[in-house]
Amino acid sequence: MSGQLFIVAAASGAGKTTLVRQLLAREPDIRLSISYTTRAPRPGEENGREYHFVSEPQFQAMIAADDFLEWAQVHGNYYGTSKRWIVTERAAGRDVLLEIDWQGAQQVRRVFPDAIGVFILPPSMEELTRRLTGRGTDSAEVIARRLAAAREEMSHVGEFGYVIINDDLQTALSDFVAVVRATRLQLETQRLRHPELFARLT
Repeated sequence: MSGQLFIVAAASGAGKTTLVRQLLAREPDIRLSISYTTRAPRPGEENGREYHFVSEPQFQAMIAADDFLEWAQVHGNYYGTSKRWIVTERAAGRDVLLEIDWQGAQQVRRVFPDAIGVFILPPSMEELTRRLTGRGTDSAEVIARRLAAAREEMSHVGEFGYVIINDDLQTALSDFVAVVRATRLQLETQRLRHPELFARLT
């Protein structure tokens, strides 16, 4: 039996993190992949919740063991997704969700071509600008960079099988849940998850 793998990407400000958090509350049997990092924990972060915090030698050992599905060095720190954990979870029949950018999604598809891609879009650039500005935490220069990055991210929407437009949060969440449940109801998935039933009835 094999669990589903969902990869979720979005432009900054599209509401991906909120949607993922609410989806996991609605669908608690989906496991969220927790990345490994060599950066130090920030105040309030817990090992195994936000990230698995490891030393650089530990991270390098995991690279050497081919343990990462994808990894990158960002601002002097390493970040990576455990391939072994995903394989183990899926083999046990558990669904897994990855929050990732488009580049990471491409790497994931090379290893897991059956991954279900979901892209979150804002309803407009104007609304995206309003959301990023409304945070009140970034300078105009930072916001301009985020918007440019968002355009680059959104140009890859065609690489994903499902697209959710996050105009209204509850509607977008319902759409997200619908994707998950429809995927689970595909014929081959049902055959794998209920072999005895299919043997008796078909």
